[in-house]
Amino acid sequence: MTVPGKSRATVRDLRRVNRGAVLRRLFLQGSLNRVALAQQTGLSSGSVTNVTAALLEEGLIAEVGLEESDGGRPRVLLEVNPDFGTVIGVEVGETLIRVEAFDMGMAVVGSVDVALHPQHHEAQTVVDEIVVAIEKLQAQLGGQRRWLGVGIGVPGIVAQDDGDARVHAPNIGWRDVALESMVRRHTGLPVFVDNGAKALGQAEMWLGAGQGAGHAIVALWGTGVGAAIFTNGNIYRGSASSAGEWGHTVIAAGGKPCRCGGAGCVEAYIGAGALLEDWYRTDPDAYALSDPDSEEWVERFVAAGAANQAAADALAQAATYFGLAVANLVNLFNPEKIIVGGWLGLKLGPAMLGTIRNTVHGQALEYTANRVSIELGHLGPEAVALGASTLVVDELLANGGIPPAAGASKLKHVSLV
Repeated sequence: MTVPGKSRATVRDLRRVNRGAVLRRLFLQGSLNRVALAQQTGLSSGSVTNVTAALLEEGLIAEVGLEESDGGRPRVLLEVNPDFGTVIGVEVGETLIRVEAFDMGMAVVGSVDVALHPQHHEAQTVVDEIVVAIEKLQAQLGGQRRWLGVGIGVPGIVAQDDGDARVHAPNIGWRDVALESMVRRHTGLPVFVDNGAKALGQAEMWLGAGQGAGHAIVALWGTGVGAAIFTNGNIYRGSASSAGEWGHTVIAAGGKPCRCGGAGCVEAYIGAGALLEDWYRTDPDAYALSDPDSEEWVERFVAAGAANQAAADALAQAATYFGLAVANLVNLFNPEKIIVGGWLGLKLGPAMLGTIRNTVHGQALEYTANRVSIELGHLGPEAVALGASTLVVDELLANGGIPPAAGASKLKHVSLV
C-alpha cells in the first residue's frame, strides 16, 4: 500500500537530486554535452534529456555551441547560464570588509571595499557597513537582477545553532554574534556564513588549485592562520564547526604568546604581526612600518632578503616554521595537495616554497611526504569573498536549481563529486 504523499515526495526529491547532479557537473567543469553528462552523473540519457530541457526552459543553463562527435551528429554543449542570477560574497577581515558581486559564471561584476581601523569593531558596526556596501552594489548594477543571496566569510568559529550562524571571533572582539540573522534582517536576502579559511578553501577546490583533488588542505596565511581540510571531496568541520584552527596548534612548548591566549601557536610565529616583529628585531635596516596588514612591508621584506643576511635568515626561519606546521598536517591527514593561499602566503610563497617543501620532506613521514604536492593557490588574495559567494551557489546546486530561501539550511553540500 502506498502512503498518500510519500511517492510524490520521493519523486520530487529524486528530481531535485538529478537536477543538482547535472548542474553541479556543469558548474564545476564548464561546458559539457548531454552524453558526457549522462556518463558523469550515472543518469540515463532520457533523464538527462528531461532534466536539461527543464533547466533550459528555466534559464539556469544555456546552449553554447556544438562539439564534434566520433562519426555522428555534432553534440550541443551546455553550460550554466551566467546571467541567471547574482550572488554576493563578503570577506570580513580584521582590517577590511570586501563585498563583491558575482554572476553565475563566478565573474566579478561589482566590488566595494571598506577599511576597518582599528581591528576591533562592534558587530553592528560591521553589519551596517556590509549592508551599505550591498546597497551600493545593487544600485550600481541595477534593479533587474535576480539576487540569489549573500555569503560571508569571517575570522573565527562559525557555529550553526538552530539554523542561525553565530560567530565566535575573539581576535576581533566577537562572541556569539548572530551575524546571519543580523544581515538577513537588513537585506531580506538569504545569508550564509562560514569561517574565512573554509570559504577560501572551497573556492580553491571548486575553481582553483584544488580542482580534481579529493583529499586536500588549503592553508590560509595572512594576519591569522587557518586551514580548510577536505576528505573525499567534503570539507571536514568537526563536531562544533571549529576544525581547521591550525594557526592555534602548538609548534613550540612554552613558546611565544599568542593573541588567542595560548603560547607557542603557529600563528604566534608566522602570522603577519609576528613576521613583522621578527624582521624588525633581526634586521637593523628594516623599515619602521607599523601596519602588519599592509602588503608594502612584505614586498620590502622579500627584497631585503635578497640584499642582506639578517632579512634572509628571518625569511628562512618563517619558511621553516610554516614547513613544520605543514608537515604536521601531512602526517595527520595524508592529503594529495597542500595549497598555500591568503594574502601573505601568496606574497611570500614564491620565495619560500622551496624551503617549505624541503622542510616537509625532512620532517613528515617519508611515505606520506612523497605523496603530497605543495603549491600556491590560483585565485589570488581576494578569494575569501569568492569562496563566500560559493556558499550561496552550493545551496542552489544542492536544491536542484531552486534559489535558496532566507531560512535555508546551511553548509551541508560542499562535495566535489
